Amino acid sequence: SCSNRQPERPRATCPRMSYRIRLFREDDADALAAIAVRAIELIGPRAYSRNQVAAWAARHGDDRYFIERVRDGQTIFIAADEGDQPCAYTLLEVPEADGCHVDHLYCDPDHTRRGLAEQLLARAERFARDARAPRLYTEASELARPAFERAGYRVEHRRDFRIEHAGRSVPIHNYAMEKALA
Repeated sequence: SCSNRQPERPRATCPRMSYRIRLFREDDADALAAIAVRAIELIGPRAYSRNQVAAWAARHGDDRYFIERVRDGQTIFIAADEGDQPCAYTLLEVPEADGCHVDHLYCDPDHTRRGLAEQLLARAERFARDARAPRLYTEASELARPAFERAGYRVEHRRDFRIEHAGRSVPIHNYAMEKALA
């Protein structure tokens, strides 16, 4: 527990974990797959139905996906804890003339509300600016939208679409968002 229940003694403080932002390494792949699935399954139900969460999570459990994306030239920034274990990440596609796509932003549920999304988005912005991208853009879930808005992204429009899962077409939505850099 982070509190001291004896009133005569000073209140104990919760230890603050420190994090650092670093680049992806291949041995992070399993952890990233687990972070995405845990975030979707444990936080997703706050805004999405059980069927939507199941369809969404089913698309994110393969660790090889991350290795292949980096080998294709994409960039993954990791928020790692004091033991250098990944706690959150963002995946950026190769910057192009029209901008840089933020494809993933996931935080392990045990590490939310600690500013990791803001740190990762700030690092993504530095990366995009260094690449002279005119904008950053993403498709943010209902749950990630506030983090992107705090980082200066604006909603372009709501995207309603379907995900094929377990023999069914599951309706779901997210938001097309962007942040101008130029």
